Amino acid sequence: MRTGLARRVFAAGLVSLVAVAGCGVQPTDAIRAGDPPSGPVAPTITPAMKITLYLVKNGRLSAVKRRPVRRLSPADTLALLAAGPSAAEQADGLTTEVPREAAPFSVTAERAGHLVVALSTPAGELSPLAVEQIVCTAAARAPESPAQVTVVGAGQGAPRSCPL
Repeated sequence: MRTGLARRVFAAGLVSLVAVAGCGVQPTDAIRAGDPPSGPVAPTITPAMKITLYLVKNGRLSAVKRRPVRRLSPADTLALLAAGPSAAEQADGLTTEVPREAAPFSVTAERAGHLVVALSTPAGELSPLAVEQIVCTAAARAPESPAQVTVVGAGQGAPRSCPL
C-alpha cells in the first residue's frame, strides 16, 4: 500500500512539473528601447535638501545654507554648530558661539511645534547668542514652523522661538 501512495504522489508531482514548465512563455529576441543612459550621475542629495545653520557674523545671527553629503538628523545638524564654520565660512567672517563641549546633542519632539534640545554641558554656561544659534538651527529643521525650542543641559530651560 505504501508503494501505491508513493507512486501516486510522484505521478502528481510529475504532472504538476510538466504543467508549470509548459506555461506558455516563449523566448523572444532583445527589444530595443533606445540609447542607454548617459551624462553625469545625479548626486545622492538633491539641491532641495539643504540645511540651515545659524552662525555668528559681527555679533549677530546669520543664516547659512549647507548641502550635506548625507541626510543629517537634527542632533547631527546641531553638532555642526559646535564644530564651527567651514574654511569658506570663516573667510566670510562667520564664527560660532556654541562650544565643542556642548555636543553631542539630543533632540526630542515633545508635541507638535515644540522641540527639546539637550546639551552635554550646562545650558546656563552658554552665551545668549549660542542659545539663539541652537534655537534657530533646531527650529529651521522642524516640520512645523515656527517651532518652540527648549534648550536644556543640567536643568530645565524655558521654551524660546527663533528671534529671526
